[in-house]
Amino acid sequence: MKWFRWMLAVATLAVLANGFREALFVVPADHDQGDLSRILYYHVPTWCGMAIFFAINLLCSILYLAVRHRNRAFALKTDALALASAEMGVVYCLIGMATGSIWGKAAWGIWWTWDARLTTTLILWLIYVAYLLLRRFATGPEMRTLAAVLAIFGYADVPIVYMTTRWFRTQHPSPVFFGGPNTGLDASMLPAFFWNLAGWVMWGFLLVSLRYAAEVRAQRNAESAAVAALEAA
Repeated sequence: MKWFRWMLAVATLAVLANGFREALFVVPADHDQGDLSRILYYHVPTWCGMAIFFAINLLCSILYLAVRHRNRAFALKTDALALASAEMGVVYCLIGMATGSIWGKAAWGIWWTWDARLTTTLILWLIYVAYLLLRRFATGPEMRTLAAVLAIFGYADVPIVYMTTRWFRTQHPSPVFFGGPNTGLDASMLPAFFWNLAGWVMWGFLLVSLRYAAEVRAQRNAESAAVAALEAA
């Protein structure tokens, strides 16, 4: 697996570098916002990454609950991946809020407003921070089960965040993709967007793979310590 991670790391850096070149030097400036619009190539890909990693967390949490009594080894692996993907989702959600605030301040003169999109996103971030705090500080055999249940209920906010700009009039612009007629990016902007989307998702998968491996090792060490304690007793 080490050689795979090295290859993924090299490929990720190459894709991110090309995405940076496309976003800053190839794509023309926006007609209305000028160079400020280039933040889109980092703001939107991190949102997409957040949705991907929270979805992985959801799937792994469901699998953990389904198999925890029948296949403990597999269940622990799904739990480790759930934790790693939740951590990455929280980071990407924070980056998305930060880049959105910077964009909003430059474009509209405000850092934050309590509209539907921003409020539901903050709630989403707090839910998954609570999930990570539960994983960090709770003890006992049911900790993983409680965390999985929280993750499943917490994910319900993800589609709500996505739909807010369709359900409510918000400060946030209307959807760029799949928003109906006259939406979407100009063809000249698509290469920069997709290069950065690929790069940020690859970067996320690289970090998740490292964090997953570390969590699996921690689980094995904990199991070994527990066995040693029983034998000593």
